[in-house]
Amino acid sequence: MAAKKEDGRKTVCENRRARFEYEILDTYETGIELKGTEVKSLRKGEANIADSYATPEDGGIALVNAYIGEYQKAGKFFQHEPRRPRRLLLHAAEIKKLSQAVQREGMTLVPLELYFNEKGRAKLRIALAKGKKFHDKRETSAKRDWQRDKARLLRGKG
Repeated sequence: MAAKKEDGRKTVCENRRARFEYEILDTYETGIELKGTEVKSLRKGEANIADSYATPEDGGIALVNAYIGEYQKAGKFFQHEPRRPRRLLLHAAEIKKLSQAVQREGMTLVPLELYFNEKGRAKLRIALAKGKKFHDKRETSAKRDWQRDKARLLRGKG
């Protein structure tokens, strides 16, 4: 089931690995074009965006390889394809800016979180990101370990 946050959002799923794999430069909140059975599956929490990415397509931005499970109570005729490309809803200026950054500068559009806002609309938080090198990932891991050890030491001293 979706976890409710203090600002009224219900998180369906999040891509926790993205912050380790990529250097996040800028984030955007986008709408996502869904079918009825996809919304019902999201409300049940049957989604995964870990292996997905966003890409410029046909004058817009599309979310590729995101998994939204089939809604079991609907008949076969009403089902959707679980990994179909889904159009993201952004302003024209944002679409232009993001597609230029992806094509010219070699950036990546990574989904961070899929959630329902306080009005009950499905939203996707995407990030304009740059891939980290191996030594950057090791540095991030070392910082995280040091923070954990520091917290443990401070907790012991009390």
